[in-house]
Amino acid sequence: MKIAITARTAFTPLESIDHALIIVEDGYIVSAGPRDAAAIPSGARSVDLGDSILAPGFIDIHIHGGAGHDVMAADADGLARFERSLTKCGVTSYCPTTVTAPLDATCASLEWLAKSKSVPGNGTRARPIGVHLEGPFISHAKRGVHPPEHLLEPSPELFNRLWDAADGNVAVMTIAPELPGAIETIKAAAEKRVCVSLGHSNATLAETVAGISAGGRHSTHTFNAMRALDHREPGVLGEVLANDQVTSDIIADGIHVHPEMVSLFVRAKGLDRAVLITDAMSATGMGDGKFRLGHFDVVVKGDRAEANGVLAGSVLTLDRAVRNVGKFASLKLQDSVRLATLNPARVLGHQDMGIIAPGARADFAVLSADGAVEQTIIGGEIGP
Repeated sequence: MKIAITARTAFTPLESIDHALIIVEDGYIVSAGPRDAAAIPSGARSVDLGDSILAPGFIDIHIHGGAGHDVMAADADGLARFERSLTKCGVTSYCPTTVTAPLDATCASLEWLAKSKSVPGNGTRARPIGVHLEGPFISHAKRGVHPPEHLLEPSPELFNRLWDAADGNVAVMTIAPELPGAIETIKAAAEKRVCVSLGHSNATLAETVAGISAGGRHSTHTFNAMRALDHREPGVLGEVLANDQVTSDIIADGIHVHPEMVSLFVRAKGLDRAVLITDAMSATGMGDGKFRLGHFDVVVKGDRAEANGVLAGSVLTLDRAVRNVGKFASLKLQDSVRLATLNPARVLGHQDMGIIAPGARADFAVLSADGAVEQTIIGGEIGP
């Protein structure tokens, strides 16, 4: 059955459609445009969103968990609870993100995530679209809370072991390009169309350029866990901010990065290369207390998550990040939405996601005028 969705406004997000009419069939968009340009098909189910804004569903490419669940834990009920919680924040697709752990434990988690990827959500659960490997190929100097005893020197052989454990469902890999073996590993991952993201890195400018030349094309939680910018040695941060061939993501919670630096980041990367992430952990939505991130404990108080006094992920939600970046960088809501929809979809190489256009998935976030999530639609099915 076709579904006719009407809304006061739709953000594609490249354009804004007033008095929008979106026709959906079998989970995909058939047509999108103003109401006066097309008729509602006979027999179609009508869904009128009134004065709300229809946007593409949000996509989080770096998230460790939420609603009490850590994505590395083999817990089907916890995973379902977590994926349902994402829809309340407008997230329709995400990359479950690992954290450095013993290699065998990481492989076991990847095997479980690969098997759970095919579990249907019936329009009520956000969809995993490939794992993000954050660790073990990161710098000791910029490891953050990642356990040092489990960091490994990268190699194509180790990458392939992780790839096989995930049954090929690796979408993103964070790596420090200065590590021995990193260049060969970057090339191996890029050949498999993995988005190689430079991060947790103390790389010099020259080492960063080498990593990009080998196939690195993105940067992980920019500013955090990176060599500081220096006017004589720009390092990894200077290169990823200045290089127009590199997309970059950021945690816009006002804690990981000062709001003024978020604004600088958006100006440097532009509206087509900046991406919002949460780096959220299991504590998200759970209040204060002690929670798990991979194989270690994190203490949450207010909006801060720490392990031994070091920031350990976040309790940020992507809808809050969208509203925050609008405030921090003085963006219109339509532009803020782009950073959580079209841009991450393009980073992952998905042409049928993050956009309202014929042939795209019928995944939507229904927003109020100030960006609050009112409803989520996944594959044309209206969720919580």
